[in-house]
Amino acid sequence: MTTKIDLIYFNAGGGHRASALALEAALHRQAPSWQVRLVNLFEVLDPQDKFRSITGSGPEDWYNKRLSRGWTLGMAQELKLLQAAIRFAHPLLLRSLQQHWLRTEPDLVVSLVPNFNRALHESLASSLPGVPYVTLLTDLADLPPSFWIEPDQLQHFICGTPRAAEQARILGHDTRRIHLTSGMIIRPEFYAPAKVDRAEERLRLGLDPRRPTGLVLFGGHGSKAMLGIAQRLAATTQLILICGHNRALAARLRQLPVIAPRRVVEFTSDIPYYMQLADFFIGKPGPGSISEAVQQGLPVIVVDNAWTMPQERYNAQWVRENGVGIVHGSFRTIERAVAQLLSGMDAFKARVRQMENRALFEVPEILDRILVQATEHVDRGIDTGLRHTASTI
Repeated sequence: MTTKIDLIYFNAGGGHRASALALEAALHRQAPSWQVRLVNLFEVLDPQDKFRSITGSGPEDWYNKRLSRGWTLGMAQELKLLQAAIRFAHPLLLRSLQQHWLRTEPDLVVSLVPNFNRALHESLASSLPGVPYVTLLTDLADLPPSFWIEPDQLQHFICGTPRAAEQARILGHDTRRIHLTSGMIIRPEFYAPAKVDRAEERLRLGLDPRRPTGLVLFGGHGSKAMLGIAQRLAATTQLILICGHNRALAARLRQLPVIAPRRVVEFTSDIPYYMQLADFFIGKPGPGSISEAVQQGLPVIVVDNAWTMPQERYNAQWVRENGVGIVHGSFRTIERAVAQLLSGMDAFKARVRQMENRALFEVPEILDRILVQATEHVDRGIDTGLRHTASTI
């Protein structure tokens, strides 16, 4: 019988979908007999797309638009309202999800989304008892209360940092169900050996092969903060600016006066290529972007301030704790941050090289052990708990 694995994601911010796609690719390679199914949570909850027909946009669109425009101040308060709305809609969410599980009958469910894990877990446990439920955090840490980690749920957690694992322990979860990986899940392409001739490729893109080069990236929808960064570094720093789907931003960046060479890139799936041409990263403290940059050997420059999304504030602390970059309070001081980074580049590079993130290859092994344990539980009719292994806390 085919083992069916459901990966739950949505498109808010893009990181959840990117992690799901990366894990899907890893599972196809490491567990080819499994049937891996990507499940968009909002398509399950709103199959007729009524939200879009009423409001004119999808549930994730408002969030992505705010990111691109930098409208992130006050998100902590809005998050509380969102979580209250989810709690209010809990009975309705349960019914929709129970019907989905009974119709699709997964053997294992992996959630890569926050805020909905109570409804997802309770609906699965009530409709398909014994099917394991896993929350795979795509943030470096949880944002209590109940952003990623719900208390009092018999489930598994996959955590990319000791901080996240400790948060699950503090909430009373069995340590045998808390699995620590060596980092965040990132796409397989970020592990491929570099094959580009940096000097030749920089020349081809109109860049100076000898100048230190910063890669500026704010997710798949860009950010207007990139305009200020480009203006402040126009005379001193060579930049590759990746704008994602934000064509208007790309057009404005191309219109800025050019002193130091600059390359503006619209949407591309080949981020590893551009990272291989750069020496350091500038962007928001997103867990995916930071992890990708570090995997490619790039020290990072990020900010931590009132506009930083609440779920990303620990990421800046992680950068400081591991010494892999510079954290400032504003991009208004980006010239000073770049100078500070370049003056200590050798030390920053050395610490970046010490980071060894193998999470993409560790997670399939963890899921396999969870499935084996679930099968043993069914066969024996008892809960024997997970075996202790090197990647189990």
